[in-house]
Amino acid sequence: MTPKVIIFDFDGTIADTVDALVSIANRLAVDFGYRHISPEQLSLLKNLTSREIIKYSGVSLFKIPFLVKKVKGELKNKIPELKPIPGIKEALIELQNEGYKLGIITSNSKENVTQFLRINDLNHLFDFIYSGITIFGKTTIINNVLRQNQLQPQEVIYVGDETRDIEASKKANIQVIAVTWGFNSPEVLAKQNPDFLIQRPSELLEVMNGGN
Repeated sequence: MTPKVIIFDFDGTIADTVDALVSIANRLAVDFGYRHISPEQLSLLKNLTSREIIKYSGVSLFKIPFLVKKVKGELKNKIPELKPIPGIKEALIELQNEGYKLGIITSNSKENVTQFLRINDLNHLFDFIYSGITIFGKTTIINNVLRQNQLQPQEVIYVGDETRDIEASKKANIQVIAVTWGFNSPEVLAKQNPDFLIQRPSELLEVMNGGN
């Protein structure tokens, strides 16, 4: 059975939020007790897994849920300024036209995502949006989406820009497309052995059609 549902990560995969998130993280560094992110450190972080980033930053695991909540609140004010990844809108339209059902799983807030999609005329492309705080991965949310939508793992493929997206997809037994235009570097993504590794949104349709 070939995938008929494509689940997307939001930050870094659909929305170009990396710079905004780094800016917010640096403003909150003193309050939450972690290192300020310089351009050089950002290059280093892009080559680390999610667990390695948390260890490197020195932030307390106890503080992370509060930090995520604060970041989402601050990001809300920047949503009108944010843009989609170049080429992603055209790719999403093509995928929908091909009959694929599209959804989003994100650790961002549903309010932020919905506002971004509406501003950029993308809201009509997605059948569902699921939001939840996920420090290391999204396996639980993926499994919930499968159960609530009565989907088999082989019917679904996930698209994300971080190592934790690959890890969560594998744990949920679904295929995963890793994209190089988001946060993690192509090198560290490749080490996680995603089913597909792509560099441009236009390759999404090639991957999906190649599987048919």
